[in-house]
Amino acid sequence: MATTITPLGGGVYEIDTRMAGYAGITAGYLILSDRPCLVEPGTAGSAPVVRDALSELGVGPSDLATVVVTHIHLDHAGGVGDIASMYPEAEVVVHEKGARHLASPERLMRSARMVYGDALDTLFGELKPTEAARIRAVEDTGVIDLGGGRRLESYYSPGHAKHHVGLMDSQTGDLYVGDAAGVYIPETQDVRPATPPPDFDLDTAIASLAKFQELGPQRLLFAHYGPVTEVNDTLERSAEELRVWVDAVRDARDLGLDLDHAVAMVKDRTYERYAVTREGADPELAAKYEVLSGAEANVAGIMRSLDRKD
Repeated sequence: MATTITPLGGGVYEIDTRMAGYAGITAGYLILSDRPCLVEPGTAGSAPVVRDALSELGVGPSDLATVVVTHIHLDHAGGVGDIASMYPEAEVVVHEKGARHLASPERLMRSARMVYGDALDTLFGELKPTEAARIRAVEDTGVIDLGGGRRLESYYSPGHAKHHVGLMDSQTGDLYVGDAAGVYIPETQDVRPATPPPDFDLDTAIASLAKFQELGPQRLLFAHYGPVTEVNDTLERSAEELRVWVDAVRDARDLGLDLDHAVAMVKDRTYERYAVTREGADPELAAKYEVLSGAEANVAGIMRSLDRKD
């Protein structure tokens, strides 16, 4: 599979990690500093794509210093074990609530298999274990040394997942937002929520977005997908979309609707909010983002969060 590498300035390179062969929905980032750092390696199936991209950028097996994931969902971290094997000198950095799953991924994979069934193999592949000694767990904050006085600072940002961190580059002001700010669709400039079960919580997610604003980033780097320079507007839109979806699901739930009918109601209510779903939009673009962050999974996550609050 051909590599797609986009230089973003400041020694940062966006790599299309090609989840399940799709272009333009999952991005990893190489920070080509004195101590090269890979943020978001993607799925197990992405590992060869990422290796080829790093090779093109001059990073060999002994050169990569660090691999960092914003959280352990398989579209972000499914390739960690493979990448760790390919780059034996690299330290793996993850929030403390996700560290044990990278060392012993059996439970995570069982849960994912229950959700995705046979589609798991096509979408994500198998998360392989990483030696515990190579994993560094961070807490509410952490620092990754990029060399030359440059740092990547981690900030705990749950709401999407309880093991989620945002990552701020001290030199560029880039903030790697993972899924905490939802999904950005560059072709249409839509921002859509990412609220899958089991961890989504609206209040916590909104607080994480407020924390991101307080950090004052110069640019947001989305795992899905790409760089955004309209920082405050995008973070405010992300919070607004979360509230719209939760209000819609709450209304569906109050009417006693089951999941399928709740999804239909939410889609109907939010249809005009997104250029990607409007009449005349590219149906293939909408379809690939539905694979990545489908309405059914998002509504299920919101329903579960509302059930917990009752």
